[in-house]
Amino acid sequence: MFAALLCTVLFSISMVCGHRSAKLIGGTEANFWRLSLAGLVLGVWAYAFGVGLGGAALPLFFLSGVVGIGIGDVALFQTLPRLGSRLTSLLTGCISAPFAALIEWVWLGTTLSTAQVLWGLLTVCGVGLALMPGEHVQRTRREMFVGTLCAVLAALGGAAGGVLSRRAYEVVHATSETIGAGNAAFQRALGGLLLGGIWLLAVKRRAFRVQAHAPRELVTEASKKKWRGVWPWVLVNGFAGQTLGVSCMQWALESTPAGIVFAILAITPITIIPFALLLEGERPTARSLVGGAIAVGGVIALALSR
Repeated sequence: MFAALLCTVLFSISMVCGHRSAKLIGGTEANFWRLSLAGLVLGVWAYAFGVGLGGAALPLFFLSGVVGIGIGDVALFQTLPRLGSRLTSLLTGCISAPFAALIEWVWLGTTLSTAQVLWGLLTVCGVGLALMPGEHVQRTRREMFVGTLCAVLAALGGAAGGVLSRRAYEVVHATSETIGAGNAAFQRALGGLLLGGIWLLAVKRRAFRVQAHAPRELVTEASKKKWRGVWPWVLVNGFAGQTLGVSCMQWALESTPAGIVFAILAITPITIIPFALLLEGERPTARSLVGGAIAVGGVIALALSR
């Protein structure tokens, strides 16, 4: 439970920084570079203190990264610039938990008690109340349609990736092996980086061709100008979310059903409120505070119900 709660704080920082970097350089490129940073840092940790790319569960952790990060996070970074962090958090947070619980029940046979289901639903409803957009939110029909589809894909990918990690830990325990959360996060990051790199090449292939025929001085100056403003956001996003945040999520998934973990992660948008106030000057409304209190109460009850 502590690991999942810590993960919500780290993910909230990552979400704010991810929204800013996606607006500056596009979701695809922002996602790729934060994955590259996380892969480098986690790789050093995995080979210094863990098993690196060893272990019987490597294929499952790698596949978990392909699905959860390579598909889920790529879709998430396509949602952010279209719907903004508020709607993105609402949709992905409220959908991921039931997806995770359903997938884990069908595949692994993990069931939740009635109390856990009810408190999980209360948490999700509190998040929905806190983040329900007001009438001032203006989005085009295309932005809403594409953004909603990407949000559902992000939630489904994240939930499926989390259940795959649960299955990977079952293999680890069955073989009496030991793998740390950071090492597991490294193996997942590689799967996400592979798919993220392929997607970046597919999206940026035209821009790469244009740059190849442009004067080198112009390309260099444009690159410096772009990264001068975006690199701090990418750095914090990669370190807080994909490095520390995912490590905490793996730590939680080792001993806690995915449905409960994702129900706790659903309060991530609530923990965004102070960071949004600090970095973006967005003041919380009375409704967001009431919804946040309900969501936090649901998480506390969920923890006690275990």
